[in-house]
Amino acid sequence: MLTLIDERNKKYVVDGKKDFHTDLGVIKAEDIQNSKPGSIIKTHLGHEMKVIKANVNDYIDVMERRCTIILPKDIGIVITYTGIGCGDKVVEAGTGAGATTLRFSRVLGNEGKIYTYEKRKEFYEIAKRNIEKFGVKNVVMRYRDIRDGIIESDVDLVFLDMPDPWNVVEHAYEALKYGGWFVSYSPYVEQMKKTRKKCEEFNFSEIFTYECLLREMEIKNDAVRPKTRMIGHTAYITFARKVP
Repeated sequence: MLTLIDERNKKYVVDGKKDFHTDLGVIKAEDIQNSKPGSIIKTHLGHEMKVIKANVNDYIDVMERRCTIILPKDIGIVITYTGIGCGDKVVEAGTGAGATTLRFSRVLGNEGKIYTYEKRKEFYEIAKRNIEKFGVKNVVMRYRDIRDGIIESDVDLVFLDMPDPWNVVEHAYEALKYGGWFVSYSPYVEQMKKTRKKCEEFNFSEIFTYECLLREMEIKNDAVRPKTRMIGHTAYITFARKVP
């Protein structure tokens, strides 16, 4: 899978299985197949496109979606603070468009596995197409309401992006291995408070909540300052660890 960047710096992710059509012209499938990172491809109208290898971020930027996705700033601290890595087992709900699923998949590697639960048929089908198109092999999709229970056991992380994560805390505690992490992503304070209280009831340890804010720097020849606009509040991210 490759990323094409046109003269407007617009990105397209292609697999070379069919001709690629844009408003700047058509690129034949065989030209895509014969290219490699660093190549320049021309459309039939003569417009040039640079070729780079598509990574997961490129793909997520352009993949099909009908819902909001968790931003890198938030999923990054989940990966960092839980310490998950190659060979681990993760349970996730809900799948949505599959963006977080793909990010976890890359971190876990071929030796790991992510089981992702989605109860809404429309989102399940979209995520299934997105995940299959990107070609990862360590994802198991479940068309199932995680509130009805978690099938897996001995799990390293249970990650929830859903309106009522407190209703899954008991299932998560049973599914997690000792030392495993429960993490919930909640936009509202009330959700976060109820989830934390439930974690306390089940004797989770190391319970803490973070909000991650991200602001880019504005750099000019004669002045440097933080940008006036920033990615502010998205969610409260609550962590809890199963420790006997």
